[in-house]
Amino acid sequence: PAGPGFVAVSGLINPLPFLHTQHSPPWWSPLFLKFVSRRRRRPLFFVLDRFLEQTAAHPDKLFIVFENEGYSYKYTDTRSNKTANALQSHPGYKVGDTVALFMGNEPAFMFTWLALAKLGSPVALLNHNIRNKSLLHCFNCCRAKVLIALKEAVEDVLPTLTEQGVAVLLMTKHCDTPGIESFSDKVDEASDSPLPQSLRSHITFKSPAVYIYTSGTTGLPKAAVVSQNRLLTALAVLSSNGVTASDVIYLNLPLYHTAGFIIGFIGSIETGSTIILKRKFSASQFWDDCRKNSVTVVQYIGEVMRYLCSTPRRENDKDHKVRLAIGNGVRAEIWREFLNRFGNIQVKEFYASTEGNVGFVNYAGKVGAIGRVNILHQALFPYTLIKYNTERDEPVRGANGLCVESSKGETGLLVSKITDIAPFVGYAQNEEQTERKRIRNVLKMGDLYFNSGDLMRIDHDNFIYFQDRVGDTFRWKGENVATTEVSDILTINDCLKEANVYGVQVPGHEGRIGMAAITVNEGAQFDGSKIYNHVVNYLPSYARPRFIRIQNAVEVTGTFKQMKGKLVEDSFDPGRIQDPLYILDDHEKSYIQLTAEVYRSIISGNIKL
Repeated sequence: PAGPGFVAVSGLINPLPFLHTQHSPPWWSPLFLKFVSRRRRRPLFFVLDRFLEQTAAHPDKLFIVFENEGYSYKYTDTRSNKTANALQSHPGYKVGDTVALFMGNEPAFMFTWLALAKLGSPVALLNHNIRNKSLLHCFNCCRAKVLIALKEAVEDVLPTLTEQGVAVLLMTKHCDTPGIESFSDKVDEASDSPLPQSLRSHITFKSPAVYIYTSGTTGLPKAAVVSQNRLLTALAVLSSNGVTASDVIYLNLPLYHTAGFIIGFIGSIETGSTIILKRKFSASQFWDDCRKNSVTVVQYIGEVMRYLCSTPRRENDKDHKVRLAIGNGVRAEIWREFLNRFGNIQVKEFYASTEGNVGFVNYAGKVGAIGRVNILHQALFPYTLIKYNTERDEPVRGANGLCVESSKGETGLLVSKITDIAPFVGYAQNEEQTERKRIRNVLKMGDLYFNSGDLMRIDHDNFIYFQDRVGDTFRWKGENVATTEVSDILTINDCLKEANVYGVQVPGHEGRIGMAAITVNEGAQFDGSKIYNHVVNYLPSYARPRFIRIQNAVEVTGTFKQMKGKLVEDSFDPGRIQDPLYILDDHEKSYIQLTAEVYRSIISGNIKL
């Protein structure tokens, strides 16, 4: 059975995951008891109320540091009051309306979110990098009445928004753009008097608090609904990992994303910590910022740790006060390299999704794992791994019509039962995509589970490992190929910096064959024979990338997840790819240049792969 220190959780933000301590059952945990007592308070207690408690307790403490300017808890409270009063007086807004924020990482984002919380308004957190069709799509998903933006990037969609009766407010001073008001000027002039609690008396625990959008790696983003209850329980995400008021949090991930908003911002409200806010992630500035600001806690996601490990080594790499790194998506070999290079930092790897109802936290720091099976939590929040046919893109079902559970050590699709305490709310205005995440008749007829879309593996010691996304794993020569595993193998070669692995279709062949988009380390040269020997030594024949595409940089999303869609579409066609292309040649024992002539021979079937 599972040992202490690993918990299965209902979503990133269910009480039990982060309210559990290593040596006490969750219902005895002080954090859990605090959560229960808050749930019983009347009027209802929300995240905003915790912020107001912190402001009353230490009004002069720094809450946000941004570009050498500091903002106390009291200033933040006062500025959010002015923002709320300015918005309340605007004719295009009424209390409780959904408002969309189209803003980057800066204090005004936090001030505005707190203001909207005081007005009882759900908030849609828009990715400030999107434009045109995608921006309109995301805005309309949540049926917002007001768009608050930090820059004039909305000009292209302004006619459409005006036609829809949307109020567009720009958080810059003295705006001259026709049709857009300078909301910042009105905030400066507004009263800073507190907002009465009655303005948000209509809110329940089931009310939407924020809409957070999926990264859009496979089509237009979807708006995941985060309820007030889910946000309230998210307060514990940092405190349950030992973060206190004395800690300094380095927040350089996008505030429009779950990691930046919920873990960095909301988590710090619970602990009363100071946030060092950055506009964006910078590997070159990361450690200097940490030293300058005495940072003790950092976040990571996706490829962030690898970017840090790729920076030139310095004598002062271990000269810092960082003691904790919390995040998800770090590969095992990068995890080890990070610790070896930057010192004794506790890494808390977790697994969760914005919309999901299951997750795991690796409290003990087992390198490569995302958690461990815990019998108690599995009973409370049932989940399992089921066999998945990657070729047909569907779960394997037995003769009885039910799904087939994966064995220990076998990769399977993570599914979690949808219950009252582990709900799946779904996506705003998108019932089709919501339904696609539901899976029925899993272990018995009539049951209902959440389809995580993630392939996992549980080893014989009950540790859980992330393997791949369902759409990323492909099948070749009758075998499943996990793209993350192949990427890991490729990047341990000295000359390769990054590797994005995916499967491409070849006429006349079943399944998809492996291809890798790579970048080469600075000062290194691509050596076809060396890479050939490397993949032959480390990978079975079916998993070896048959094609390699050399890029200047691997394209990632705003949250540092590798983009594969356009690469798959380009396939291995030299007619549409300007980058150098190579093909694995077993006769030459090397990767050789892929010419147009060779490409035509493959397509015509004259060359068999």
